Parts: sequence; structure tokens; C-alpha cells
Amino acid sequence: MPALRRFLAVQCALMVLTGCAPGALPAEGPTSTTDTTKADAVMRIVRDTMEQAHLKAVIVRVTVDGKEIVTQAVGESMTGVPATTAMHFRNGAVAISYVATLLLKLVDENKVSLDDKLSKWLPEVPHADRVTLGQLAQMTSGYVDYVIGNTAMNEALYANPFRRWTVHDILSFATSQPLLYEPGTNWNYAHTNYVLLGLALEKATGQEMSKLLSDKVLRPLGLTNTANSLTPEIPSPVLHAFSSERRAFLKIPSGTPFYEESTFWDPSWTITHGAIQTTNIYDMEATAVGIGSGKLLTADSYKKMVSTDLRGKTHKQPGCTTCDAMNNIYTYGLGVVISGNWLLQNPLMSGYAALEAYLPSQKIAIAVAVTYAPAAFDDQGNYRNESDTVFRRIGAELAPEDAPPMPPPK
Repeated sequence: MPALRRFLAVQCALMVLTGCAPGALPAEGPTSTTDTTKADAVMRIVRDTMEQAHLKAVIVRVTVDGKEIVTQAVGESMTGVPATTAMHFRNGAVAISYVATLLLKLVDENKVSLDDKLSKWLPEVPHADRVTLGQLAQMTSGYVDYVIGNTAMNEALYANPFRRWTVHDILSFATSQPLLYEPGTNWNYAHTNYVLLGLALEKATGQEMSKLLSDKVLRPLGLTNTANSLTPEIPSPVLHAFSSERRAFLKIPSGTPFYEESTFWDPSWTITHGAIQTTNIYDMEATAVGIGSGKLLTADSYKKMVSTDLRGKTHKQPGCTTCDAMNNIYTYGLGVVISGNWLLQNPLMSGYAALEAYLPSQKIAIAVAVTYAPAAFDDQGNYRNESDTVFRRIGAELAPEDAPPMPPPK
């Protein structure tokens, strides 16, 4: 199932051609022998992983303290169409970090509090009097996810991947169910949290999420190629995606070839409407720097965003597919993942995988987007977030003394 596979990719974290981006400054490229050596090492990692993981395309951008090490695309978007660094793709969970930043900016402006109950803004939502905005942002509310582990929702998604979902449609699968635990006492990944948080912030401000994010996050970070895109449209040029993930649902035998275009599957099920976005590799790298450095936040709010306080306080739980213990490989802050000392987000959806990550101490930013060849999918249509693999290998190359922790071998 789409979100289940995304979650499993998150769990993995637990255990050719160069183009110009519209609106971006021309890439300067490496300016020293050391930079050239680093760029060559990054591209060796990209090409090795591409071959080992059966990737169709990889787009990568790496900077150190704002200086470009490499920005390059390899492979094909479609047969005979080379991937380029100007291509757009969906950013999925990267938008979660924008919504969390918006929440914290509103806290800094004394317009809301992390301790505000959801019922202050959405009294009609079940359990809203027990859950705070901060718990929604950190995914400790206890709300059931509306996709992961939800057979009815997943079957509906795969029966018609072009279906337009309303907020009422998706929340109806989750909020009517009992909370999985007392709010604040455990952690579980749930898209539900950010749909509710987005609705609450719209009520609190009287503005639509798309405008709030544009005014308070995207434009201040200089993200000129990131835009709300509730429809399946993606701005040209497009990085196309292909997937085998509907194989099991469609009951296609493992020996029968099955590989379909998934570029324009409707994304309306993914997160709060107004935060469903497309982007490019330049804005992904700028996000890594802007969000990872806390550029838009006060010191106190940034500290809360990147807090690892959940370590040692959460656990796996019977009947909860997405409950887990936080550790050095994966800890959830407020809308960001902390892995070692790296701050990141790593979306996986509809044949796309991506990752943006930042190491504050060395100001290293890594952005990766990948698509998949047929051999990347197993006989059930499952696949992994291989952008995570690319990132961890590059991080270990550029910061060996502070490398991203590697998950245990599977």
C-alpha cells in the first residue's frame, strides 16, 4: 500500500545531464581541486547506487556552507528523455517541515501555543479536547492514520489512483476511531496529524494554508520553484515516475511484467490541502539549509523543532503498525527527522523518492530525488526509499566523523 510502503521506507531509516533551474542562479560548480574530488566522489556514489538499486533517474545537489559541490542529473525521465536538474517532482513529506515551521512561527508571533488544545479551533473533531497542537506536530497525538494499515483506504487508493480526495474523505477513516494511546505517551506516524494541524492553523489565522505557507515559509526561504499543487499537474519540465506498487492489489502474478506510469496519480490524499506541493532539486537543497538552520525561527522554537526528547520515551505497541521507539537512527522532532546529527525529511510516494538533509555543524546540505526501474520492485510491488541510501553514503563521504547512522542490514 502506498503509505505503508512509505512508512516501511522510514523504518529503513530506523534500523546525465546538468540543467538550469528556472529562477535559480547559474551553478558555479567546484572551484578547487578539493571540491572537484568531492564532486567526483558524490557522483561515483550516485552511479553505484543507481546500478545496485535499479534506479531510472537520480537528481542530486550538494552544497557546503552555501557553496555548490555538485548539481547533476543522471538517467532518464522517460525512455529517450534524459533527466535534468530543472525537472519538477512532488515533495510529499517535505511540506510537513513547512507546516511545522509555520506552526512555530505563529507561536513566536504569540498567535497560537503548542499547548493549545485542538478543540480550541476544531471542537467538532473527536478527541480534540485531549490533543494539543504540539502533539499533532510531533505525531504523539494517538490519532490513527487514515492510510497506513487501513485496508479500505488503501484499496480505494489503488482501485483508482486518479481519485480526488476531500479532507472529509480522508479524515473519515481516522478520527472516528479510538486514540491508540493517551496523547503524549507514545509516537506513531500518521498523516492524520498534519491534516488536522493544517485545518487548525487555517481556523486560527483565518487564511488558507497555501497562502500562509507562501507568505510565511516558502517566499522567506526563497523557494521560487515550490508551489501548491492539489491537482495531479506538475509544472514542466517533469521528472516522470513509474511504479509496480499496484501489483499485489491487482493480483498480477509475480512472473508477469507490470510497470506503469504513476507521475500524474492524484496526490490529494497525502497531507493537508494547501500543502500538497511540487518542487525541484534547487528548492530541496534550499529547504535543507533553511529549515535545517532554523533560519525563520527563534532560538527557542528551533530547539523545540530539532529536539530528541522522544528518545527512550516511545515504544512499539500491539495493534499499532506505525508505533515505534525513537533512537539515534530515527527520531521525530516537530516536522523533521533527526538521524544522528542530521536533520531531514524523506518522502516516498507513487514511484518517487526524495530526501533533503542538513548537518548544522558543517553546513552540509544534500538533496536527492530518484525514480525506479522495473527491477527495483519485488514480486509484491514493494520498493524502498533509495534516496535515503544515496544520502547516507554521500553524508559518510563528506562528513566521515559525523556520518548519518546506517540502519542495520536487512
